[in-house]
Amino acid sequence: MLRVWLASASARRQQMITELFPNLVSKALIGIDETAGEIEVEEQVLEICKKKADAIKNLDEFDLIIVSDTMLADPDVDKVALGKPKDEVEAAMMLHRLSGRRHRVWSSTGIYFSGAWIFYTDSSIVEFQQLSDEDLVELVLNGSWKGKAGGYDLAGEMSEFASLIDGSQSTVLGIAESAMKSIEEISKEFS
Repeated sequence: MLRVWLASASARRQQMITELFPNLVSKALIGIDETAGEIEVEEQVLEICKKKADAIKNLDEFDLIIVSDTMLADPDVDKVALGKPKDEVEAAMMLHRLSGRRHRVWSSTGIYFSGAWIFYTDSSIVEFQQLSDEDLVELVLNGSWKGKAGGYDLAGEMSEFASLIDGSQSTVLGIAESAMKSIEEISKEFS
């Protein structure tokens, strides 16, 4: 049986990988600098993903290691990333900014397997309905924004207000689509 480590605290990522590897160890990395330079969001998310991979020192303890990062591109300025809101005010501002609009979500995922890292970066496009003030308040007060890039979870409370327009749901939920396909192939090979 493969020894698998998902280096993430994301419940959505854990759910996607646990379906393939029930023996999964899910433990987040701590103290990673998740800032990137003034570059395109696609490059920012890959840079942060590589920082996470570089922070792992015990590579020989696992057969498969997965790191990932997800960012939203500001709907107005592609070089500006919308990260995770720090508080309710920031969550409300992000959700208001995305309300009634389309935006691009980027995920970069690193897979350590057979002694080497491979990185995958994909994007998807999500469209929000126009959120009423009541909906916006409810989404903020229920805490569904916590720990989520852009302040929402497409598979959670936001599912009734947002639609996947292009790309893959796995990319929006935190694992690049091409990486997910690779992980599924590894799972089939060892099942």
